[in-house]
Amino acid sequence: MENLSEAQFAYLLLTPAFLLLGVIAFWPLLSTIQMSLFADNLGAARIGDFVGIENYVALFTGEKDALMPSPFLPESLSTSELFGSALTVTLIFTIVSVTFETIIGFGQALVLDKEFPGRRWVRVAIIIPWAVPIVVQGMIFYLLFNPNIGLVVGTQQNPTFLQEIGVFSLTPLASSVDATMIVIVADIWKTSAFMALLILAGLQSIDRNLYDVARVSGASPWQRFRYITLPLIMPTVLIAMLFRTIQSMRVFGVIESTIGSSGCTTVPSLSCLVVTTFNNNLLGTSAAVAVVTAGIIALGVSVYIVGYARSEMV
Repeated sequence: MENLSEAQFAYLLLTPAFLLLGVIAFWPLLSTIQMSLFADNLGAARIGDFVGIENYVALFTGEKDALMPSPFLPESLSTSELFGSALTVTLIFTIVSVTFETIIGFGQALVLDKEFPGRRWVRVAIIIPWAVPIVVQGMIFYLLFNPNIGLVVGTQQNPTFLQEIGVFSLTPLASSVDATMIVIVADIWKTSAFMALLILAGLQSIDRNLYDVARVSGASPWQRFRYITLPLIMPTVLIAMLFRTIQSMRVFGVIESTIGSSGCTTVPSLSCLVVTTFNNNLLGTSAAVAVVTAGIIALGVSVYIVGYARSEMV
C-alpha cells in the first residue's frame, strides 16, 4: 500500500462500497434489463422466449396497450388521451409538482431564514405536512374531494364555487384530469416542506458578511437577492429538484392512497404500469416499462448534473 498514490488508495478504500452498491443496485437493474428482452409467459415459467427489443417496440407502438390498464403513449394530443397515458401523466405530474414545490419551498425557506419571534413554531408548522404518513395524506384529500362528504366538492343541486367556475367536475375522483390535479395538489402540500428544508440549509450556509458589504455599498434587497442569494443557493436548489424529480417519476403511493382502488386506472403512471403488469405475470412488459422509466430518470439526472456543473462554475 505504501507504493499506492493518494487516488489509488482512495479507490481501494471505496472498493467495498462499490461492491455493495453493485450488489444492491446494479445487479437488480441488469436483471431487469435481461428480463425485458424475453417474452411474457403466463404459464409456470417466469419468462418466455428471447425476443430482443420486441417488448420495447410493442410498448412504443401501442401493441401492448391491450394487456395494460392504460396505454403507454397517447394516441393524440386531446386532453382525454394525454391524461389517459401513463407516460404523459407521469411527466405532467413531475413537471407541475416539482415546479410548484420548488417555488413554494423557496418562499418558505426565505421566510424561515429571517429572524422573527415565533420562528421555531413556524418551522414546526411547515414541517408537519412532510411528517404526515402518505396513507393519512391520501385519506385527507380523498375525504376533501369525495362528492358525498367532501368540503371542496358538492352535489349537482348544490355545487361549490370551484365546481361552478369549472375547476372540478361533480365527481373529481372519477375524472382522470381532476384526479391528476388532486394528486398533484396533495403532493405539493406534503413535499414543499422537504424542498424548504433543503433550500433553508443552503441559505444558512451563505456568509452573512456578503450581505453586510452589499448593504453598505447601497445594494437594494432585490440586488442582494439577485447577485448574492440566487447564485449561491442555485446548486442547492438543483440538488433538491433532482431528488424530487426522481421521486416524482416513480409516483405510485400517493395515487393509490388518494384516489382509492381505482387509482392506477384513473391516474395512470409508469410505476402503476410496472406494478399492475408484474402482478398479471407480464414480466417482460413490466421489465420493459421499468427500464424505460429508469432511462427517463437517468436523462433527467444528466440534465440536472449539467446544470449543477454550470452553476458551480459561475
